[in-house]
Amino acid sequence: MVCAAALLLASAFGVVRATRGGRLRPRPRDGAVRLSAVELGAELGDRATLVQFSTAFCRPCRATRRLLAEIAGTMPGTAHVEIDAEDRLELVKRLGILRTPTVLVLDRAGRIVGRASGQPRRTEVMAAIGEATGATAASP
Repeated sequence: MVCAAALLLASAFGVVRATRGGRLRPRPRDGAVRLSAVELGAELGDRATLVQFSTAFCRPCRATRRLLAEIAGTMPGTAHVEIDAEDRLELVKRLGILRTPTVLVLDRAGRIVGRASGQPRRTEVMAAIGEATGATAASP
């Protein structure tokens, strides 16, 4: 009986994590965070910046890298920056990065408008870039 309950709970946790993984959504405290080109080690995009935190042995990180590079290459003013989480632990801790890949979508001022833990979906990344552009236009 205990084993069956443990299996049921583990299965439910796995299903919830799989359905929520990779979803781009803002966290309330992210809006106050602003990242600069110096912190990222690369220039911000004129429209938006896609920041990817990766590690060397992360398989989904490779697919995420290809997806974000392709999106940045087709959307003018969008930059893709990949950061090795192991080399930038102070930034990982400051931003609350708990797993890789984690993708942050920044507006042109460097404010976080979206975050995904796990491999994001193309449509959600495109929508977040649109939001980053809209949020920047609405900012003074």
